[in-house]
Amino acid sequence: MSSITLIGTGNMARTIGTLAVAGGNTVEVMGRDQSKADDLAKALGGGATTGKWGAVPAGDIVITALLYDGVVPVVAEYGDALAGKVIVDISNPFNATFDGLAHSEETSIAQEVAKVAPAGASVVKAFNTIFRNLLEKGRPNVFIAGDNAQAKAGVAAFIESLGLRPLDVGGLKMAHWLEGVGVVTVGLAGNGVGHWDFALGVNEFTG
Repeated sequence: MSSITLIGTGNMARTIGTLAVAGGNTVEVMGRDQSKADDLAKALGGGATTGKWGAVPAGDIVITALLYDGVVPVVAEYGDALAGKVIVDISNPFNATFDGLAHSEETSIAQEVAKVAPAGASVVKAFNTIFRNLLEKGRPNVFIAGDNAQAKAGVAAFIESLGLRPLDVGGLKMAHWLEGVGVVTVGLAGNGVGHWDFALGVNEFTG
């Protein structure tokens, strides 16, 4: 099983943490508000612990369960504490009208994280195309992108421990397009599908 540190104490941290504990993984929670981190770890159970904000995470895989505009600053703030870690960015940088990305360049939060991450750290984009309610009660495909094959293999193994199917879409530059897929899911929820109880995935056909 995997060793995970969640940076953040919001709904996605709680949802992924709950699945991680159920999957037999070791979970640590870090938050700026130590009392919120303590409360979340207690709620998760399964031996979940808390770490001090900015300290070296106990987990080999560090999931930044934060709003998109906080991810890069927090990774920069942690600095060398993240050396050698696999950093998983799950954020969606939606614009104000949720029909485009907040950044106009062909980049992604994950790619920007890679620019400020310390030496030896690897960045993987994952989980951003799935609504939280589907993580809680469904078995969606989880698209991942990253440049380090070993890091992606570790994240894929963690995803499988949650009972989910990881699907590698390629290098970290594909994170930009995964963020675009996040925009598409919101568009579908508001239009063609008309609700939030769905996830995009891959059906394979043979013969």
